[in-house]
Amino acid sequence: MTVRNRFLATIFLAVSVTAFASSSMPAHASHVLITEEESKLPPPRGAVAADRRGITRGPKIDVVMPADNVHSPVHFQLKFESFGGAKIDPDSVKVTYLRTPNVDLTPRIKPFVQPTGIDMPDAELPAGDHMVRVDIKDSDGRVGSTSFVLKVAP
Repeated sequence: MTVRNRFLATIFLAVSVTAFASSSMPAHASHVLITEEESKLPPPRGAVAADRRGITRGPKIDVVMPADNVHSPVHFQLKFESFGGAKIDPDSVKVTYLRTPNVDLTPRIKPFVQPTGIDMPDAELPAGDHMVRVDIKDSDGRVGSTSFVLKVAP
């Protein structure tokens, strides 16, 4: 291959990759966390948000973002903490929208899960109160869980 042909091939590849990246991934794409249809499902009977307290070596989940009166899209951010040298297992993270029936949000948040937490910069949610439960496990098999309500203003 001549130098000229190599140069043209490199330019073509660079232009193709740039065009693909700009067409397939908008700069600030938001991601649907909860759909309008899912928000219209009835809430479960007797469900209340619970933050389990007590002495435990299981992993801890902290809600980093404000839970009250946020506007969509919201920066959905949770922090995980493990104890006793254990590590959080990112594959064990399960996020559930508590409705009747429950909605598994795990596939939607999977790309944003890290051993340190969940960081979804532009999560779209409809207006209303949304009860969410998050379950995690650490490398020692201990379980951590928390439930919280996201209040999304219209």
